[in-house]
Amino acid sequence: MSKLKTYYQETIVPKLKEQFGYTNIHQVPKVTKVVINRGLGEASQNAKALESSLSELAVITGQKPVVTRAKKAIAGFKIRQGMPVGAMVTLRSDKMYAFLERLINLSLPRIRDFRGISPKSFDGRGNYSLGVKEQLIFPEIEYDSIDQIRGFDISIITTANTDEEGRALLKEMGMPFRDK
Repeated sequence: MSKLKTYYQETIVPKLKEQFGYTNIHQVPKVTKVVINRGLGEASQNAKALESSLSELAVITGQKPVVTRAKKAIAGFKIRQGMPVGAMVTLRSDKMYAFLERLINLSLPRIRDFRGISPKSFDGRGNYSLGVKEQLIFPEIEYDSIDQIRGFDISIITTANTDEEGRALLKEMGMPFRDK
């Protein structure tokens, strides 16, 4: 079991239970899944870009990504229905906690001129979204093995009902929020 999961169960749950006055342990918010999504506009013309992107996401997450395909044809973007337009991975349980631990402790501090992440990226229901500009912040990616710098989106889905509860949960987990 990951350190973050045991820390959550032993330390964060009692703290949040006291802070928000929960009567039941199941009312305490928890992270249910982490979704990593990468849109690839050039994948429709360049199959190698899709291939390298899939392998990068697999190395970062430890799980094979799913290719997302266009639902409708868009003539202006030269995309037909069913063409590959991105890749995504949904992480749950142990792989999710391992990824969050690496993201918080290793990857985010490696961003150039890092002053913390924005506390305003909550969706109103306690879920948090974060955009990463380059995949090089993850130590698993070797600089020589990439063909192009690409970013991706990370969505952290929680059971929190409000943004305040979600922010408190992620802050206790060690997420480095900056002061507004």
